[in-house]
Amino acid sequence: MPELPEVETVRLGIAPALEGRTITHAETRRGDLRRPFPHNFAARLKGRKVLGLRRRAKYILADLDSGETLVIHLGMSGRMSVQAPGTAARKIGTYVHDVSDGVGKHDHVVFETDAPARILFNDHRRFGLMDLVETATLEDDKLFRDIGVEPLSPGFHAKHLTAALAGKKTPIKAALLDQRVVAGLGNIYVSEALFRSHVSPKRLAGSLKADEIKKLVTAIRKVLQDAIKAGGSSLRDHARPDGALGEFQHHFLVYDREGRPCKNRDGGIVKRLVQAGRSTFYCSRCQK
Repeated sequence: MPELPEVETVRLGIAPALEGRTITHAETRRGDLRRPFPHNFAARLKGRKVLGLRRRAKYILADLDSGETLVIHLGMSGRMSVQAPGTAARKIGTYVHDVSDGVGKHDHVVFETDAPARILFNDHRRFGLMDLVETATLEDDKLFRDIGVEPLSPGFHAKHLTAALAGKKTPIKAALLDQRVVAGLGNIYVSEALFRSHVSPKRLAGSLKADEIKKLVTAIRKVLQDAIKAGGSSLRDHARPDGALGEFQHHFLVYDREGRPCKNRDGGIVKRLVQAGRSTFYCSRCQK
């Protein structure tokens, strides 16, 4: 599943064609994704101006002038791409596909805006989600009410994480994957952040000392920023809206490197273990 950097990469890629634009046409080419589309979904979008485009955890949020917010979740395999004529592509300041590329078999949702541009949501496994929620009550919606602090926000700091982990007897890896503790983190970036901060994924969350938590907060922020800059990680389905692949997978320090020498050159070998059904990669020599 795309994690925070991949979702943020998609948001940044579609923003020039959607943010501040009016949706001139909306179309659903099937009745559902993970669940059915909201009642009159396409009609409620047509003619609406997108006031802002933001991200919350692993969701893309388009705030509309109708007082509703379009909620988009990419699921396991969802992609968003942008098409526009050559002159429009230059105008909106992003590389996009030519509009003649058309609409494909798994392009289940189509938006057209006055950029002019066409935005396609492609999801061959249909684990994605789209909904319309009142903007004023968004944080109380069941999708968002239990989501924790954003790791790139000012509210994410050592004091906050210390309080969130206090007394927890679950492994720190599992604690950081809990969206109620930190929003948007997933398997890849938790493994990478724990490696950068020299914390073992097997440590109980409540056992971390103050200096370790401070280093972990810094590592989480830095690995996310680095990944966003690289366009995310393309392991299976992720691609940027211009079709290019993310490049952060070429910079993994520990993830998916089982049996290879530790990047810290300390003689350690990267190991793999399964925690809560997910693979964890770490170096037992430098992560204590």
